[in-house]
Amino acid sequence: MSQTYQPKKRKRARTHGFLVRSRTPGGRRVLAERRRKGRHKLSV
Repeated sequence: MSQTYQPKKRKRARTHGFLVRSRTPGGRRVLAERRRKGRHKLSV
């Protein structure tokens, strides 16, 4: 058996990155909540 998680930096950024989050209303809400909580990193 192989491991389930095969990390790829580009895929990670394109799926969960800051620019993707900024595009949709839901993603913008996520960023806003993380800012409110005081997260050091808002997204990957």
